[in-house]
Amino acid sequence: MKYAVLCYHSENVVCAWSAEHDAEIMAKIAVVEERWSKAKKLGPVARLMPTTAATTLRKDNEPPVVLDGPFAETKEQLLGFFVVDCSGLEEALAFAKELADVNPGGAYEVRPIGYFFDWSAGT
Repeated sequence: MKYAVLCYHSENVVCAWSAEHDAEIMAKIAVVEERWSKAKKLGPVARLMPTTAATTLRKDNEPPVVLDGPFAETKEQLLGFFVVDCSGLEEALAFAKELADVNPGGAYEVRPIGYFFDWSAGT
């Protein structure tokens, strides 16, 4: 079963990290990624640009409206995601816990993926 592990944190906090601190955190995350990749359990990984770079298509208007920004009233923002191939929720949570051990603050949402097609790999 594939799971999406969605990474939430306050952009104000993460964007205020020094380049050195950010690199330190990313290096720790890379260790977790490498271990899961070698086990052939890690799929696509993405770190998103800040919400200031986002554009939203609102479909609740006719015609749909394109707006600058994410337009979500939240304290934490979606900053990135991992796709992991796990035997079940417990293994997916183990991955999220490993990430939490090396990444300060924020939250991880673990959600089963109902449909997955990797267009880049043709699978």
